[in-house]
Amino acid sequence: MTALSLAVTDSATMLRRQLRHMLRYPSLTVQLIGMPVIFLLLFVYVFGGTLGAGLGGAAGAGGGAGRDEYLAYVTPGILLMTVGLCATGTAVAVAMDMTAGIVARFRTMAISRSSVLTGHVLGSMVQMVLAVAVLLGVAVAIGFRPDATPLEWLAALGMLLLISLALTWLSVALGAQSKSVESASNAPMPLTLLPFLGSGFVPTDSMPDWLRWFADYQPFTPVIETLRGLLLGTEIGHNGALAVAWCAGGTVACFLWARRLYERAPVR
Repeated sequence: MTALSLAVTDSATMLRRQLRHMLRYPSLTVQLIGMPVIFLLLFVYVFGGTLGAGLGGAAGAGGGAGRDEYLAYVTPGILLMTVGLCATGTAVAVAMDMTAGIVARFRTMAISRSSVLTGHVLGSMVQMVLAVAVLLGVAVAIGFRPDATPLEWLAALGMLLLISLALTWLSVALGAQSKSVESASNAPMPLTLLPFLGSGFVPTDSMPDWLRWFADYQPFTPVIETLRGLLLGTEIGHNGALAVAWCAGGTVACFLWARRLYERAPVR
């Protein structure tokens, strides 16, 4: 058996391990799926009327028209928040393995060293797909009406998978270097906040100049604008190339960092 086939087989085994953990301990998965839905309903029904009117939509009776416009605007941002939350769960799972002694057992076995981390990443991707599907289902149920073609839907899904891959490998690295599960749960928290400091919830031109500069050039904004363009037909411009560059470069860098940390980390 070649090294590549061994790595694929071992990674599939580790993925099954992660899926069984999801089934046996579903509370984390339910939380990761439920939190974005709560944020979506909160922002649409509590803030949507006012914020939607600020986007240029007429408030209408009870803010209905403004709320509908804001639902279309905010959904791509909450999709990115969903990916960030799933990545947070990965950091916790990796830290649990590093601190519970299971990694010591894995290191005595004739398995691919990278398969342990790859299993965590693939398991997180499965969670992300479930969470995104539920969020989009709720968004459509309350009035989200994207006009994307099948090809644009595929491109949007590919964009989500690409950003998920980058953020998940980052979370794997953060989990591998954390000294406890508690610190691992807090380390990726900025990932869920970056959509707020970008174009996820309000246009960046409504921000002060110093904050607008950060919002325009931080990694999440190009991804959000690309998703918004693919799903709703808004202008993408250079954001598509920037999003792919950020995600591809981030994936490679974080993968190398995570593998180095895992191989050198003392077993706790």
